[in-house]
Amino acid sequence: MSKIEKVVYTGKTHTTGGRAGASRSSDGNLDIKLSPPGSHGAGTNPEQLFAAGWSACFEGAMARVARNRKIALPADLAIDAEIDLGTAGEAFFLQARLNVSMPGVERDVARSIVDEAHQICPYSKATRGNIDVTINLV
Repeated sequence: MSKIEKVVYTGKTHTTGGRAGASRSSDGNLDIKLSPPGSHGAGTNPEQLFAAGWSACFEGAMARVARNRKIALPADLAIDAEIDLGTAGEAFFLQARLNVSMPGVERDVARSIVDEAHQICPYSKATRGNIDVTINLV
């Protein structure tokens, strides 16, 4: 396990009520209601939040890789993240798919950018070896 030498940022939230509660960031920019997955409640759920966070971070990692290689990423680059909550026996698990769209970028170049981004993205590092992850070029 790698140890952080310098903290760049700390995200802080206060959550009450679990999956049917609420969460608020320390700066007030995030203030959301939470609802269990599939409940059609008024809030979002942790899997959606994880998908949003990972896909945003992953796109940042892709931008860094592309910048280092002096490759321009398309303005309409997009990532559709899917986080599955499932069971095996009595235990709950997650699995993930990142579906990356890079219109106009040659497939082999796009694949190499995605593969390198997966090596440097902090979310990818955190999940590596812990959950099943598939990264698709679409």
